[in-house]
This record gives sequence, structure tokens and C-alpha cells, in this order.
Amino acid sequence: MVSKDRPYSALVHRLKTAGLRPTRQRLALAKLLFESPGGDDRHITAEQLHAEALGESVRVSLATVYNSLHQFTEAGLLREVVVEPGRSYFDTNVSDHHHFYFEDSGELQDIPGEHVQMESLPAAPAGTRVARVDVIIRLSGD
Repeated sequence: MVSKDRPYSALVHRLKTAGLRPTRQRLALAKLLFESPGGDDRHITAEQLHAEALGESVRVSLATVYNSLHQFTEAGLLREVVVEPGRSYFDTNVSDHHHFYFEDSGELQDIPGEHVQMESLPAAPAGTRVARVDVIIRLSGD
């Protein structure tokens, strides 16, 4: 339970547990990511998060937003979904799942992991293993 005296205590704990120092900017971005409507199921670009931060009077550069998103991803708090070269979304849902990508709107929609069945995968190159399979099903209007 988060007390009114310490509104960021749950986020501080979440960042520390992930091995990240809870700086003012990381806390502010984490609040936008995880405590906004849809917080456990958001797909957001760095530019969108930067705009939200500015809208909430959080003084943060776009570079800091990118760095923080990548740090959150490395710490396991987010998943990066690359839909095309130079275009990534950051997903607050880190469970096993896949995505529909609506090319016309740029929207992502989750597909539960068990709804995508793979009969086989090619063998991984020597000295490597398959860590995860990400499926993005691209959709366009008629």
C-alpha cells in the first residue's frame, strides 16, 4: 500500500528491486508508464512518453527518456517491440505474448502467447539458444 506521505514508495521499491537507482527523472517516467490508465498494458514510443512528461511538467530531455526506457527494458520492467527499423514501442506487459500491429494507425494490440502456436523453429546457431520468440502480425485496412 502506498501512503499519502510517500506517494512514490511503490515505484521506488520497484526500481530498486530491478537494480535501478530511483532518480527523480526515473521515478517521474515510471509513474507515467506504470501508474497511468492501462499501466500494466501500455505500448508507448519514447516520443509519446516524452510528450506525456512535458504535459505533466516533468523536465526531461528526449535522450533521457530513451536512456531510461532502455534501462527499464534491460532491468526487465519493459519489453521493446521493434515494428520497423527506427520505430520501437515499449511494452509494460512483460509476460509471454505477441502483437498485432495496425500499420495504418501505428497501434499495437496484445495477442496472448498461447494463441500463437509454432510447430518448429530452426536450430539456433552453435553456441546460442533461443531466448524468446516475438511474433508481430501486421494488419492493414482494406
